[in-house]
Amino acid sequence: MTVPAPVPDRVLTQHALTGQWLSTALPVTDLQYGPDLNGPGSLTGLITPRLLASNPSLADPGNTFIYVESGGHITWGGLVWDVRTEGSQYSIEAASWSSYLQKRYDLHGEYGGRGPYTYADCCDVIRDVWEYAQGVDDGNLNVIVDPTTSTSKVGTPSDVYHSHAYDVNCLGDKVDDLVAGDATPDYTCTTAWNADKTDVVKRIRLGWPRLGARRTDIEFSSGVNIIQDPEVARSGDDYAQVVIVSGAGDGSGKLRQISAVRNGRLRLETAIDAPELNGNDRLKARADIERAWRQVLGSVDHVTLRNTRSAPFGSWQVGDDIYTRIHNEWGSYTGWCRVTGWTVRPTARGGPQADVTLKPSAMYTYGGQ
Repeated sequence: MTVPAPVPDRVLTQHALTGQWLSTALPVTDLQYGPDLNGPGSLTGLITPRLLASNPSLADPGNTFIYVESGGHITWGGLVWDVRTEGSQYSIEAASWSSYLQKRYDLHGEYGGRGPYTYADCCDVIRDVWEYAQGVDDGNLNVIVDPTTSTSKVGTPSDVYHSHAYDVNCLGDKVDDLVAGDATPDYTCTTAWNADKTDVVKRIRLGWPRLGARRTDIEFSSGVNIIQDPEVARSGDDYAQVVIVSGAGDGSGKLRQISAVRNGRLRLETAIDAPELNGNDRLKARADIERAWRQVLGSVDHVTLRNTRSAPFGSWQVGDDIYTRIHNEWGSYTGWCRVTGWTVRPTARGGPQADVTLKPSAMYTYGGQ
């Protein structure tokens, strides 16, 4: 059953430094927005050029916060990065809070003296990056980073983790490195009104050993809430019954574990380098999990949903595992898929739609398990 449409979306903009509200009802058409796992997520839309010509500060690129409110709740927030002509209209592009770190560098070294790091919690280093970025004049977005702690470590006595002032990698790349490996924290960007709706709370949600949860109360299903036949990919490039995982160390001292089975198919192998793994038990677990998902031919990386009671918009979160059922004339697919992001299209023909990106849940390990 379709869920009644929420209160129409409202787009607001705010000066990034002064906090002054520039527009509380920016007329954006073809609006699309949503979050990502370990990324900022994005917003796109169109604005009439006459409006911006009369007041270009309403969406000044690199200096404007933009928010989407739906049903009285802010559901997305970020920074306007690009406004340009598109025929008779202006197109607008924005990305959420972590995109700001792509435009910032460690000019002082060691994140202003907070490093170097030995056996440091990756979550602590991420907080230090944000504290450094927001402690510089005109650099404070008032983003709050979760106090989450983890057992994911960076730096050893023989390989101390440094951030040098001469490093050309931006702060965003450094955070990406801290969440990119096996058994590292997750993050996503969220935005909400404060309690009395006088200000906006900008937040980096950190998850350990993961963001999201395995959901048994909702599902994505053909004929129920999936409104287009998604592509079910069957790729021999991804298939393997033999997985070789290399871990910490160099040369002949480099750790390695192999997970292999025979199953009546041509032998296919794949190799993964995971230098952050420093134990054979962790390497073996990673190899077994990697082989398990690579032995399954067929995956779904995208579904388009309508708003129904089986999975109402807002009921799933970044990182959730959702049981997904695809049935069409080409075959069937059932399995657990992890939500890695989505884009809401509130004015889509036929009613609001959400384009959800998915990965096989078995691709992920949590906390090194």
